[in-house]
Amino acid sequence: MELRHLRYFVAVAEEQNVSRAAKRLHVSQPPLSRQIRGLEDELGVALFDRDAKSFRLTEAGRVLLTEARAILQGAQGAVQMVKDVAGGKRGEINVGYAPSLTVELLPRALRYFRKSSPGVRVRLHDLSTQEMLRGLNDGSLHVAMMVQVPSKSLAGLVFEELQHQPVCVALHPAHPLARARKVGLEQVAKENLVAFTRADYPEHQAWLAGLFAPLNRSPRIVEEHDSITSLIAAVESGRGIAVIAQPLNGLASPRLKIRPLRPAPPPLGIGIAYRKKFRSTAADNFIDAVRRAKA
Repeated sequence: MELRHLRYFVAVAEEQNVSRAAKRLHVSQPPLSRQIRGLEDELGVALFDRDAKSFRLTEAGRVLLTEARAILQGAQGAVQMVKDVAGGKRGEINVGYAPSLTVELLPRALRYFRKSSPGVRVRLHDLSTQEMLRGLNDGSLHVAMMVQVPSKSLAGLVFEELQHQPVCVALHPAHPLARARKVGLEQVAKENLVAFTRADYPEHQAWLAGLFAPLNRSPRIVEEHDSITSLIAAVESGRGIAVIAQPLNGLASPRLKIRPLRPAPPPLGIGIAYRKKFRSTAADNFIDAVRRAKA
């Protein structure tokens, strides 16, 4: 039994006449009659009581009409859902993000995306850089909003830089350096630093090492943290200071003092990463929303 057999049966049942049903289906009458007979033979039951002018449903035929309508409606709904997902109108996308870097960009992107794709659910995942790269490569993430990483880490991926974020230092309000309008890099080099873990954020510690290299100094990292919230807590408790990107100001203020560095280091590149191939329409629409949000 195929869906077309059910469509033929429903048309004959609703029209109660093979000729009218054939006209409605745009088929000729004899083949339609044979299809109905074949369906009855396959089921082993009579679906119609026939007379010279009309076809009336038997009790078994009435049961089949109810079920056939439900099956056809379900099949039509499934086809429409598939088309909507393929067209980016429905479905779900998984987005990785770094909250300390996307505190301003991500909410704007979500608003744009909700307007353009209201039927698509966005699942947000607060992840480390390495977790986002793994998610993009294994397909569990569609896109990731993250700091720029070395090109060797982006094999098979695309990274679009969207923003440059100034580099600042986060301090406890009672720290002596918090009274300065700007903090010298040489002063920071003498302080205990809290940083992200090397395992999850190797690019962060490599970046810190490069930041202090012109001073012939290594960063004095005394604690490592796997999330921005625990890093903020460490600075708040006075266990050290942190060198971060400016958007952290939106997460931590007024609990911390955020001061620019002197001389100003090169800003951090923030952007969106995604796979070169096999992207969904919904993912492409989200990427477009992020591009709009950067303005």
